[in-house]
Amino acid sequence: MSAPRTAVVFDADETLIDLRPAVTGALAAVLEEMRRRTPAAAEVSLADLEGDWGAVFGALSAAPVQEIRRAALARSLDRAGLGAHLDEFAALFFARRYALSRPFPDALPALAALRPHHLLGFATNGNSRAERCGLAGQFAFALYAHEGGLPKKPAPGFYAAVVAATGLPADRIVHVGDSPEHDVTGAQRAGLRAVWLNRAGLPRPPGLAPDAEVSTLADLPGVLVDVTSANA
Repeated sequence: MSAPRTAVVFDADETLIDLRPAVTGALAAVLEEMRRRTPAAAEVSLADLEGDWGAVFGALSAAPVQEIRRAALARSLDRAGLGAHLDEFAALFFARRYALSRPFPDALPALAALRPHHLLGFATNGNSRAERCGLAGQFAFALYAHEGGLPKKPAPGFYAAVVAATGLPADRIVHVGDSPEHDVTGAQRAGLRAVWLNRAGLPRPPGLAPDAEVSTLADLPGVLVDVTSANA
């Protein structure tokens, strides 16, 4: 059997993995434990914990996601005088976050349909490990920002690592993701093709020109015929 002439590389969070319910559930577990430990947490809400991510993200956006989450948790714990217990609460958060992480319903069927025809890869800025999120054994390779010095998307170095991992020319690689900046514009600047997964039906940002746009991964096998045939 000949090697695939094209590769399809996927973003993780909000593309393959339904992250928000997992994060919300993990934060709910953190809040429950905070309230169990001290009455001071009675006035802390789930909305407070969710907002603490946004409060720290701007200054730490280039940092590994795990560090950003720990900073957000530290802010949350300080609301109830529990800052000294960050390590315990971080362990609780990540255990629940991974236990609740699931692929979107359209993810595994799409991967199964694509695998006979394309090399499949997994490439993320986040810390959603494929093997811990219901995607074990689905990919020929997985790349994680900040491992081995890999910069975050949309840095050119991230996409250079994607190209190296596939062993294919950049224009034979299609990157699929939900972020216009990271997954479409960044990929195209590096010479890759890009498919924007727009699950929410958002208006296309000015200047964004993906090679294709889909609202569900179920449509991906069909559009890839056109995207990859351009260089056939």
